[in-house]
Amino acid sequence: MNTKIDKKELRKISCNWILGSQLSWNYERMMGSGYLYAMLPVLKKLYGKDDSQYKDMLRMQSQFFNTTPHMGGFIIGMDIATEESEGYKSKETISSLKTGLMGSFAGIGDTIFGVLFPTVFGSIASYLALKGNATGVLIWLLVNIAILIFRFYTVEIGYKQGAKLVGSMSTNLNALTSSATLLGVTVIGAMIPSVIKASISLKFKMGDVKLNIQDTLNQIMPMMIPAILVGIVYWLLGKKYFNSTRAIIAIIILSIVLKLFNIM
Repeated sequence: MNTKIDKKELRKISCNWILGSQLSWNYERMMGSGYLYAMLPVLKKLYGKDDSQYKDMLRMQSQFFNTTPHMGGFIIGMDIATEESEGYKSKETISSLKTGLMGSFAGIGDTIFGVLFPTVFGSIASYLALKGNATGVLIWLLVNIAILIFRFYTVEIGYKQGAKLVGSMSTNLNALTSSATLLGVTVIGAMIPSVIKASISLKFKMGDVKLNIQDTLNQIMPMMIPAILVGIVYWLLGKKYFNSTRAIIAIIILSIVLKLFNIM
């Protein structure tokens, strides 16, 4: 593999990710703009001479992305290694790779950096601080410095491991793309029943016969209504004049109307 991204550039990308990963966080693309900001040096170097490819990759890299900031560097490193090896033709692979890995990496990162470290070290530090012991402040400061150092090297680690992966699978890029796409679809599909709650409260009654519509739907396919709602919103987001803000407003209005009529 011909190296195009050097260690100095990897460190620049690490700093970009640490500083910008959540500065432009929004409800439409979450960390998408931060991811694009981190990848700008790579995109300029690899595609800067081809204006159409450069613009296309800018759009792709600004797509929806959300994971634990501490773990995002690994995905960026793997992204760099893949694009460095395959160039523009890796576009679909990268998109699927990001979608497939961001959820699983978020699960790991949230557990370690969102729960474990704050609970263990935060409890010790706060207890000592409440007792008037300045060591508590020092402990918490050192833990956060250690985490920051870890974050700085995640891009380089992801790049090295990603380079090995791409080097060994360069002849099977289509299989890698399909696998990453399948993983992404599985992750998004699993989020629907766990995150979206929508059930039919309307019940049919005729004489002594009572029919619970939601129970009937559950026998056909559990979580059918959430799946249908996601499908409709996904379809609408593909329309030119429809965006995530309008989707949120539409869902809120629909929820109020259906609740008023005791349908849901």
